[in-house]
Amino acid sequence: MRPLLFACLGLSLTAFAAPDATPYPVTSSPKGLQVQMIPDVLELGIHHAGLNLNLSALLSPEKEAKAGQPTASADGFTFAINQKYAEALDRQIKPLSDRGLVVTLILITYRSPNERIRELTIHPKADPTKGTTMAANTVTPEGRACYKALTDFVAHRWSAADTTHGRVWGWVISNEVNSHHEWHQMGPATVEEVATQYEDQVRLAWESLRRHSTNARVYLSMEHHWNTQGQADPRQACRGRTLLELFAKRARERGDFDWNLAFHPYPSNLRDPRTWLDKVTFDDATPKVTFKNLEVLTKKLATTEMLYAGKPRRLSFTEQGFDVTQRPEALVEQAAAYAYAWEKVTRLGPTIDAFLYHRQVDHAMEGGLRFGLWSNKPGTIYEPDQKRPIWKLVQAADTPGWKAAAEPYLKTCGLKSWDELNPR
Repeated sequence: MRPLLFACLGLSLTAFAAPDATPYPVTSSPKGLQVQMIPDVLELGIHHAGLNLNLSALLSPEKEAKAGQPTASADGFTFAINQKYAEALDRQIKPLSDRGLVVTLILITYRSPNERIRELTIHPKADPTKGTTMAANTVTPEGRACYKALTDFVAHRWSAADTTHGRVWGWVISNEVNSHHEWHQMGPATVEEVATQYEDQVRLAWESLRRHSTNARVYLSMEHHWNTQGQADPRQACRGRTLLELFAKRARERGDFDWNLAFHPYPSNLRDPRTWLDKVTFDDATPKVTFKNLEVLTKKLATTEMLYAGKPRRLSFTEQGFDVTQRPEALVEQAAAYAYAWEKVTRLGPTIDAFLYHRQVDHAMEGGLRFGLWSNKPGTIYEPDQKRPIWKLVQAADTPGWKAAAEPYLKTCGLKSWDELNPR
């Protein structure tokens, strides 16, 4: 009886262990990257790393787990975990966190080829063929339990005190939700319906994270449309500012919690890296928020209705890059755009967590866009070929060599000094 008693006691202690109280790490700068090649990341001197986690891939299709297979449970339901995928994530996360990088996961849901997984993970009103990433099924009892169980599994494995599998400090929930037809597919929906669903999904993820970590951070995900929308149909996309305001209002009504904002301030035209030419304004009525007018975000998050515990929400830039066009000066313009963006970000103040550049290597399936620090080899999807001038600039960021590396790009940006970019 004694071994069984100890086993049960051990399970009880695990279930009710206090969340880890380790503070969110402090880094010398927000310098970061969405990671593909770890050795290259280390050579670049990156402090923040972004990785995608596909919740559909984390779920195994079996209704009952095989012997020794990990499981996750919530609300009386138990789900089998895809152990191979979890271990593949270990191999990405642990080498980064072990070297002191602050890892942020983008928790997204892709459409699985397996019918059972689709039913459990995708919002039941989602179009069966539209959308790239999907809103979670937080609606049906089993789907809601599945989302809670999977996020609890992620929190326990990568955001708790035990760093056996690596350590994660940031969770971005879903992707570019103000363009929900493509990136948070839940069927045609008004901005009020999107805000209600998304607040619930983010809250569930936050509750899972808080069971295991007191200080890891949860972020909303939005793209650069602010006072305009990315689709003509208001049931396919919404204004970022309106969604943010409605989310904050809904969260306060249900009991506020410490959510933060992950924003993607791409240039106004994704195919033109010259963000300094963006036709935007520096007030809350601006059509878009790009690197040119980032101050709009910090001002918004400092308003009374956005504060949490009397302080502004944290802000991360978790996906944005600069396209290499067909212009003769394309490589110079890409590097100049990074210099401009870095100078803007580092002038925003202490509420900025990360600036995760996207991408490390060009991706052949990204609609012809070439954001990479590296080109990809012809005929491959994302096999690295040649470093671009922007690579050296990223390496120089947050080092004594930055000034000398960045100054040659002032003329390209139409500036005499980076001090002209001080917040307005």
